[in-house]
Amino acid sequence: MNIRLEQTKDFREVENLTREAFWNVYRPGCTEHYVLNQYRTNPDFIPELDFVMEEDGKIIGHVMFSKAEIMLDDGTVFPSWTFGPISIHPDYKRKGYGLQLLKYAIEKAKEMGIGLLQMEGNYEFYKHAGFDLACKMKIHYHAEPREAEVPYFLAQELIPGYWGNREGTYCPPKGYFVADENPEAFEAYDATFPQKEKAFQEGQLPQFCQSCGMPLTRIEDCGTNADGSTNFDYCQYC
Repeated sequence: MNIRLEQTKDFREVENLTREAFWNVYRPGCTEHYVLNQYRTNPDFIPELDFVMEEDGKIIGHVMFSKAEIMLDDGTVFPSWTFGPISIHPDYKRKGYGLQLLKYAIEKAKEMGIGLLQMEGNYEFYKHAGFDLACKMKIHYHAEPREAEVPYFLAQELIPGYWGNREGTYCPPKGYFVADENPEAFEAYDATFPQKEKAFQEGQLPQFCQSCGMPLTRIEDCGTNADGSTNFDYCQYC
């Protein structure tokens, strides 16, 4: 097993890996590969923390890091960082590769002087890499009530005392929403990959019609595109 910095020649392979890793996991299809594609030219992107993992000469994993910010209660902006997508090829999941890759990347982040990480993810997995609920550090998530104990919003202080006794609210960097903000560009990009079937699966995040807000929980709820395919963004009525 080898972990190294991503190179330009790896870009397409890594984006396809990311697509395979996230397909139908959090939503029908996925957008993480497009986020990665666009993020490499984003000023928040940290190329020194853009790693691939190889096994037998094959890229099986990838992780990237980004600058982030926390809005403190006194109205000032506090510098912080986040990471993701982190991807492991489906054939190598649940074998410890993801944790190895993440721990390696976090150590490199510490060496760079990065003081605080926060992210959205599964606590039962990320606790093994040192993460805990962000609310315990008085870091609130922008999309949840301030007093909520958000089970998927996690944080870790890498430099002791970096965060101190502050309190504030975190919002993911704008670059993570690029697919939602540019749906036509995303669809055109995704069409350059092999066709895969989108599907609803247990454990996905709630999906809603982007027009009326109707919950989308099954194929029958969804609209239909001009070519007869299912539209997972709008309901059958919109």
